[in-house]
Amino acid sequence: MDEMTLAQELPQLDASSLVDAERLEAEVKAMYRHVAREDDADLHFEVGRPVAEQLGYPSELLDAIPAEALASFAGVGYHLDLAGLRPGEAALDLGSGSGTDLFCAAVLVGDAGRVVGVDFTDAQLDKATRLGSGFAQVELVEGRIEALPFEDESFDVVVSNGVINLSPRKDLVFAEAARVLRPGGRLAISDIVSGHALKERTRRNVDLWAACIAGAIPRDDYLDAIAAQGLEVGVVRGNDYRFVSPRALEACSIYAVESISLVAVKGQ
Repeated sequence: MDEMTLAQELPQLDASSLVDAERLEAEVKAMYRHVAREDDADLHFEVGRPVAEQLGYPSELLDAIPAEALASFAGVGYHLDLAGLRPGEAALDLGSGSGTDLFCAAVLVGDAGRVVGVDFTDAQLDKATRLGSGFAQVELVEGRIEALPFEDESFDVVVSNGVINLSPRKDLVFAEAARVLRPGGRLAISDIVSGHALKERTRRNVDLWAACIAGAIPRDDYLDAIAAQGLEVGVVRGNDYRFVSPRALEACSIYAVESISLVAVKGQ
């Protein structure tokens, strides 16, 4: 049996048997400390405002948030239009980074709303906390997206951008997102998925995990996992997103890795 055939037999949602979670966390934190410090020399992906504009973020929305946060933007798509954020709503950002989506959401929900960002990278949290001093409706929480420190049905909207692929326990992430959503709430995501199951040696490569490649799972598995949590998947669209390093580009070519944005709604 060849590697590609064997790849289809590997666990997709729970990859804890394939990658060392502690080592992966250390690599992810190290990479996103570089992002927070705007040190992008060795990254596999582009960062900053030009990337956000290319992905479809409205210029007027980007103009309304701190430029320093936007300089560390490392998202893979635009999904806030799918989230349909309204004034006064409560939103949660999974893996909020230096705060681009966090502050965009704060603008959209207004002073009467509430936006909470969860991240586990110290430099990202410190930067977002410092830049968020002018947003009274924003709160930053250190935590993991697989075990959210919030009560059931706490939020109207959960968003995430380029983060869930980094988790080896996507099953827990989607379960937690569904748990904290109120009935009728929306899950709006941009993330990296694949067209084919990745080979075991790629899945075990911690550096490629941290680069948002090796954690990608087949698109159908990703969408099915969301639906399994009682969320009805609606719009799913592709994004004009490109990796830049030779290793990342090679993996994209082999496995048809792509960025998608989607929205899913929790039943009443």
